[in-house]
Amino acid sequence: MLAQKLHLLRHNVLSFVSSRTGSDLTRRQYDVIVVGGGHAGTEAAAAAARLGAETLLITQKIMTIGALSCNPSLGGVGKGQLVREVDALDGLCGRAGDSAGVHFSILNRSKGPAVWGPRAQLDRERYRQFIQSELLSTPRLTVLEGSVDELLVSQPNPEEPGHHRVTGIRLVDGSHPILSSSVVLTTGTFLSGSLFMGQTTSPGGRMGDAQSCAGLSYTLKETLGLRVGRLRTGTPPRIVKESVDLSLKLAVILTCYRVVRESVHLNCHIQQDAKGPRYCPSIESRVLRFPGRRHQVWLEPEGLTSDLLYPQGLSMTMPPELQLRLLREIPALHRAEIRTPGYGVQYDFVCPTQLTPSLQVKSTQGLFLAGQINGTTGYEEAAAQGLWAGVNAGRTALSLPPMALSRTQSYIGVLIDDLVGRGVTEPYRMFTSRAEFRTYLRPDNADLRLTPRGFEEVGCVTLRRYKKAVSVRDGLQEALMALQSVALSSTRWREKLGNISLSENKSTTLNGLDLLQYKDVSFEMLASAFPECLSQYFEYSQRLKIEAVYRPHCEKQSREMERIRSEESLSLPSDMDYLSLPVSLSQEVREILDRVRPNTVSLSKTTTKHISTVYVSKVILKKYIITTTE
Repeated sequence: MLAQKLHLLRHNVLSFVSSRTGSDLTRRQYDVIVVGGGHAGTEAAAAAARLGAETLLITQKIMTIGALSCNPSLGGVGKGQLVREVDALDGLCGRAGDSAGVHFSILNRSKGPAVWGPRAQLDRERYRQFIQSELLSTPRLTVLEGSVDELLVSQPNPEEPGHHRVTGIRLVDGSHPILSSSVVLTTGTFLSGSLFMGQTTSPGGRMGDAQSCAGLSYTLKETLGLRVGRLRTGTPPRIVKESVDLSLKLAVILTCYRVVRESVHLNCHIQQDAKGPRYCPSIESRVLRFPGRRHQVWLEPEGLTSDLLYPQGLSMTMPPELQLRLLREIPALHRAEIRTPGYGVQYDFVCPTQLTPSLQVKSTQGLFLAGQINGTTGYEEAAAQGLWAGVNAGRTALSLPPMALSRTQSYIGVLIDDLVGRGVTEPYRMFTSRAEFRTYLRPDNADLRLTPRGFEEVGCVTLRRYKKAVSVRDGLQEALMALQSVALSSTRWREKLGNISLSENKSTTLNGLDLLQYKDVSFEMLASAFPECLSQYFEYSQRLKIEAVYRPHCEKQSREMERIRSEESLSLPSDMDYLSLPVSLSQEVREILDRVRPNTVSLSKTTTKHISTVYVSKVILKKYIITTTE
């Protein structure tokens, strides 16, 4: 399961939720206000409340909180690691996935365990109900149904960096302003969102929901002066299950290509300049970019009792009648019926290089952004950002210093560092290849890496979860020591274990942990040979095997990880004048640094374009910062 822990499905899931309006609120001031009830917003609100902040979550419809707007699944390669880390920090989506999962699998299993991708096929309704039940029973969290029209902004605190300070929000209904110390914006596709289907365009961020408010976009662009871009995404039609012949093939064939090409002039969305997701393109984009290729389609169930199928790989925005015509060209779908047609969405995003590693806007004190508003795509990326933005919004409201996650510590750290240090030119998706230290940042050890810190330093992990993680950590440590205590020669090991591939010439002594690195040796084999000291650790058998395999790699990388952490600890002043800095930097590098304004000396390759330039820039800036602070 995604969260690797037992969780009983709640039977008291809310079937009806009474909504509140702005005039019903019993208080007019909160520590944290979260705008948006998607994956980023729900994690942000829950995290802030767990920290002890009085939190208000504002969403257009309470009944759509936790909705899976696109595919009915969670996790995957890179994404599964994010879910495990959110769960390790006591977030919601992992437990919701366990509760609503109808099928669990590990993607990329032919590769090593470090890049395995835990994935769950979900029941949409059960997932939504779980998230709502959790949120609406969370202490210190109030949920309000409404739309935010604008941010309330005042003069900044002169003792902190920034040109503005957020003080709350105002609702569209014109009710009294609601004040707060921090605001987290998780607007998803609703920030100046536009829906596209064929040649029809309408304002909105999701079909069936109210349109987004122009006032919020105006505040970000005009009042706060933030750089804003435009991105797009889409979703496939939903197909009636009974109309599908599952005994036939699902490959997209030549006649489908003709339908796409003949309808391009009727498709406004595909003709727009806004960038869409590279790794989840529409069928129109696939046909235009890769003509003549076969494209595979997966039909995913929408839930245990749902009568709909989700055609993974067939996102489309052509007119509804042409969508039906294209579907029926596929053998298995020759009698297909569409319940809801596919459509496209275009929306504003804020260039994420304007954020700090805490996901706070550099120019605006108390304003945090998370999710698609930062240029990402995917439930998992949104949830990860939401949790960390909620953590820091809560800490700011409670007068605690903000915190950052290093890219050496977590995939969440990699995600945030990529966003704030490199920016985006297209919707950002997480992959294991983005993490330099992926042999250490594995899905199996997310709890060991993050749960203790989440309780001891961050404050977002409950005592119960912390005690469980400490118990697992201590048990694994004992098991590793027990393995190391069993040491034999190669000859004796072969006598004990039988036909294993140990070199005949090896005369050195090997302990149990050394031996576990061999592919054909399992912990069960060692425990059967030494039951008196190893049999009590059977519950950790897979984790011990993975730990043994990757330990040599992690030890080799530890020095590089320490170097990066050292560079990340050296902050660069937000008002540093790179153009006139008295150090030996080229004019090109000065202009790039002045535009990107990195937060620390740990510069990325993309920030300064060339590896050699990165190295020289780091050395010079590091010396300058150390010299000026002595």
